Amino acid sequence: MCLPLVGAFFLTALSGCGPVPAPDDPEGRDGRAVQRMLDQRAAAVRERDADGFLATVDRGSAGYLAEQRRVFRQMSAVPLRSWTYRLVRTGGFEPARVGGRSLAAQVELRYRLKGYDTAPVVSAQYLTLARRGGQWYVASDDGAVDGKRGMEQLWDQGTVDVVRGAHSLVLGVGQDRRVLRAVADTADRAVPVLGKVWPHEWAGRVVLEVPASLSRMAALLGASADGYRGIAAVTTGEVGGAGDETPADRVIVNPEAYQVLGDFGRRVVITHETAHVATRTATSAATPLWLSEGFADWVGYRTPGRTPRQIAPELTDAVTAGHLPAALPRDDDFRFGSDPDRLSRAYEQGWLACRLIADTWGEKKLVDFYRAVGRAHERSGAVEPALRKVLGVSVRDFTSRWRKYVATELG
Repeated sequence: MCLPLVGAFFLTALSGCGPVPAPDDPEGRDGRAVQRMLDQRAAAVRERDADGFLATVDRGSAGYLAEQRRVFRQMSAVPLRSWTYRLVRTGGFEPARVGGRSLAAQVELRYRLKGYDTAPVVSAQYLTLARRGGQWYVASDDGAVDGKRGMEQLWDQGTVDVVRGAHSLVLGVGQDRRVLRAVADTADRAVPVLGKVWPHEWAGRVVLEVPASLSRMAALLGASADGYRGIAAVTTGEVGGAGDETPADRVIVNPEAYQVLGDFGRRVVITHETAHVATRTATSAATPLWLSEGFADWVGYRTPGRTPRQIAPELTDAVTAGHLPAALPRDDDFRFGSDPDRLSRAYEQGWLACRLIADTWGEKKLVDFYRAVGRAHERSGAVEPALRKVLGVSVRDFTSRWRKYVATELG
């Protein structure tokens, strides 16, 4: 699953204690001064210079200063390749009360992990800046625009432990290293699977984060924990693009759901999420979720050992009861936090649709079809021309074949 990374914002400038003119844009005089401070802050992170980093923090905000000292220490093991800040604009939210003059600022953080990220992670931050002695300092990062706050990073939650695999990097907080090593080993088996079924260019490695709990996972996603209860892992990122145009993916593991799975289930989950990483640049807004999730499940379940009825128990029950699906699942059927049985059936239906294509037309045609849909500019009507061009059938014909395939495999 892909999640949006940055929310909308406004231009209105607001101040704390006493009005202070906000720069009209980052190129203004104050904007340039703020950017210089942010550049200093970024250089300190890259150079592991704690004193330089803390020199950008408002000394009048004692609680925040202590928090920033702790966070800097907690990320010491994270292998950074790059780390930059960009002042996007000022205003848009009420800055924290810090005494003296203050300014609300929206900032874009971009960073890469050394040896793993071919593109940066992009994260919004909503900072309160305090001006003292003619200089700007960061006084708080808990601003919000339209209820949207800056995305929490794993090192905000505790000291990050790092485990490197042959094709993976696992970052964990509050986890035994043996758990992190097991996740890395599973990911190392998943990456070669994608190498066999997805012959197109991708990084060939995956970064996974294992927080301490479900609630901590949800915080990394900026979402409610209720929506991810029972979901073993989620891949973040943005669809489409290439290189620097596409922010890096992260597989976020829900430790509570993941740990109750057996070895087979864990392999399926990590392989499924790795498939999302591999196919990211071939996935667009035109790609329906039945195809993106179904393809990822198809890759995950290629390991022998389970029958279709075992893999699709909810859909099997429905078919046995005489409720054969009339159409391929809609995107809304995949919504987290909805009816869990409906969600399971949606995934199972998507998996069988992709399995049908692989069984009938071949695995290469399934990949070609996936890429053809992703190249469409709009969601509306993307599947029909791709089906006709790659498989030689219409949506109506494909749906009819799929319904018969479901009945045969699960009936």
